[in-house]
Amino acid sequence: MDVRTVMGAIVSSIIDPVVLLIFSAGVFLFTWGLVVFLLNLESSEKRQVGVKHMIWGILGVFVMATVFGIIDIITETFGLGDPTRLGF
Repeated sequence: MDVRTVMGAIVSSIIDPVVLLIFSAGVFLFTWGLVVFLLNLESSEKRQVGVKHMIWGILGVFVMATVFGIIDIITETFGLGDPTRLGF
C-alpha cells in the first residue's frame, strides 16, 4: 500500500463526506436565514436573526471551499496527484 492509496482512502472515506456535510449545512443555514429574514420584515429583532444565519452560512461555505483548496494544494505539492475528487 503506497501513499497515494492511503491518501485516496482517507480523502474518499473521511474528508469528502465531512466537507459535503458541512458545505450542505452552510447552504441550508443560509437559505433558512433568508427565509427567516423575508418572513419577518416587520420585526427588526427577527430580521437580525435571519441575517446572522445567512452570515454563518456564507462563512461555512467559504471555509469548506478553502479546505477543499488546501487539500488540493497539498496533494499537488507532494505529487500525490488527484486521489479523488468531490462529486460537486
